[in-house]
Amino acid sequence: MLQVDLTAQIRQNFGKGAARTLRRAGQTPAVIYGQGVDTQSLELDTKSFTKTLLGLKRRHAVVNIDIKDGKKKNTRHVMIKDLQVHPLKDTLVHADFFEVSLEKPMKLDVPVIYTGKAIGVDLGGEQIASMTTVSLEGKVLDIPDFIEIDVSGLNIGDSLTCGDLAIPENVSILDKADAVCVLVQVMTEKYEEEEEEEVEVAEAAEGSETAESSEGSSES
Repeated sequence: MLQVDLTAQIRQNFGKGAARTLRRAGQTPAVIYGQGVDTQSLELDTKSFTKTLLGLKRRHAVVNIDIKDGKKKNTRHVMIKDLQVHPLKDTLVHADFFEVSLEKPMKLDVPVIYTGKAIGVDLGGEQIASMTTVSLEGKVLDIPDFIEIDVSGLNIGDSLTCGDLAIPENVSILDKADAVCVLVQVMTEKYEEEEEEEVEVAEAAEGSETAESSEGSSES
């Protein structure tokens, strides 16, 4: 998994007014919490934090936050839990971090990225991806930030399951091995439905024209 570094300071002032003052000064209010740990309020440099977020591109990452408290400094390992953004200005309002252990196993839902073009699609089939994420368990730094699946070898009728995924050695997948991630199927049913709809539309149009013709004949 990706790791990024940030610096922060202990937040001393609280309330809406204090938060607005922080934001005007180019700082983002934040908080760290977690199971069995003390909640800590922080302030981050907004420009630096935004640059880090853009580099992550919404992927999971372990954030190593160096927290300054006067002359003291300590590092806490966290993941981004929630980001609050101004609805109109699209600027950061608040950040929530969840503290994680680098040594204890944890469970995490990881995005699945499908690459390539299936052979079966070129032959008229339809590719259906039934899973957008998979659940993994392991030490946080061993868990990949995404799982990539190459579908180029799939023909019509072929599929890939969770058991086919390449998972790092120290990580286990929690989804069932026979759960289908992606498949390529015949598009016959879809075409039949479209043809039936076209026939129904044509029949309705024909019926409307017949009715109009009859009305015209009556009037004359």
